[in-house]
Amino acid sequence: MSGTPGVDELLARLALLEAAVAERDLLIAGLRAENAELRRRLGLDSSNSSRPPSSDSPWNKKPAKARSSRKRTGRKPGKQAGDPGVSRSLSDNPNRVVPIEPHECSGCRASLAGAPGRVAERRQVVDLPPTPAPVIIEYQRLAKTCPGCATVTTAAWADTASDDVNADVIATPGSPVRIGPQALAMCALLTCGHYLPVGRASALLETLTGLHVATGFTARARRRAAKKLLATFTPHIKDLLRNAPVLHADETTGRAAGALAYVHVACTEYLTLMHVGGRSSDDIDNGGVLAEFTGVLVRDGYAGYQHLPAIHAWCGAHLLRDLRQVSDADPDGQRWATAMAETLTGAHRAACAARDRDQDRLDPSVLATLTNHYLAALALGTADNLAHTSELAGKARTLIRRFHRYQDMILRFATDLTVPWTNNIAERDVRPVKIQQRTSGGCWRTLDGLTEFAVVHSYLATATKWGKDKYQALTELFTTGAWLPPALAPS
Repeated sequence: MSGTPGVDELLARLALLEAAVAERDLLIAGLRAENAELRRRLGLDSSNSSRPPSSDSPWNKKPAKARSSRKRTGRKPGKQAGDPGVSRSLSDNPNRVVPIEPHECSGCRASLAGAPGRVAERRQVVDLPPTPAPVIIEYQRLAKTCPGCATVTTAAWADTASDDVNADVIATPGSPVRIGPQALAMCALLTCGHYLPVGRASALLETLTGLHVATGFTARARRRAAKKLLATFTPHIKDLLRNAPVLHADETTGRAAGALAYVHVACTEYLTLMHVGGRSSDDIDNGGVLAEFTGVLVRDGYAGYQHLPAIHAWCGAHLLRDLRQVSDADPDGQRWATAMAETLTGAHRAACAARDRDQDRLDPSVLATLTNHYLAALALGTADNLAHTSELAGKARTLIRRFHRYQDMILRFATDLTVPWTNNIAERDVRPVKIQQRTSGGCWRTLDGLTEFAVVHSYLATATKWGKDKYQALTELFTTGAWLPPALAPS
């Protein structure tokens, strides 16, 4: 029949149909991969990526999953047994007593005027006094005439008694009216200890103390504090940190003068030192600590640290976030990420238990088991991502290569029990940079302001770690000189 297609034509149509089906399947696979990648990106937050918590959307905030590596203490929320609390007791010496007398008898309605009374109940109100006027101390240079030769000799401002707290303030040339060291300390405390912009710090100082100062003076107080600290405190802390057995390092961005700068920190449990620069290896070395440090350095995965001569240890919290990013995007297809996270947290629990038993190392059998689980998770990830071409699979393979290459760094906390599990100490020390930047409108006006804040905050953070009051430490700085920690840690 002339209308019936031949075999060759049918085969050609079938080939075209198969090609169309293959093209459709390829398109569907591509759309699925693209959809999975977009879902993965939408699911990124501070818990599974390097994004800061401040970037998380407040209205789409997901409840945190129960996957913390911390152990339960068994304590209930709220005040703990034995804690003294902050409740107040009645004072036996009130500043003023206000008696409240009954005027007539509640029984017969007779007047009680002139009748003796007794205290039935006491209540006291504790409040603040009115803002006091600033204390003004006048210093006078006296001139005396010699009774022998009649020469007039005038005292020098430097002749002020050495134990006078205002001696340094009076001795320098300038205006006849000076601001004392306690006011300087308060200005530095408000800007660098409570992270207020200089304008708001000046206004708060006047509200609380009655002392009116210009915003420029508040900024100069911070600068004067930083200058004093750079001369004594900073070199001292550098010497201590270079000899520490374990250091923590981190960096964060700070927007200053319309450009991006980086604040670097090197710290221990009792010492903090910050400096400002770029993000290159030279900028890290300019801090004056890490380039000469040969102990154990706990840090994140930033490549700028790789040139340092220290023994490196990778922060476990950063690794868990990277694993969560892969696992959350495809829990069934990336089972290895969950297995690796469980291996690391299990190793952390084993290390904590060993420290609690005063052991200096893990039992060899425990360490061997953890290492086997580590390698098994990587083998599973390699097999599951071998034939996949999606972007997620590529990220998983990159992460697997990292775990293979840096196994010693990643497991340092398990092979050396003096090494902490995370780099949280450094992250806590640099967090105030973000707090100060946020309260100041999202940026620093000048790079010098950011640098001064880093220097003064290093001093205050170190003093706090040693249990020293921030205001007391700053008052010492402007009177007797900077307080210096005597050692790496309290004896």
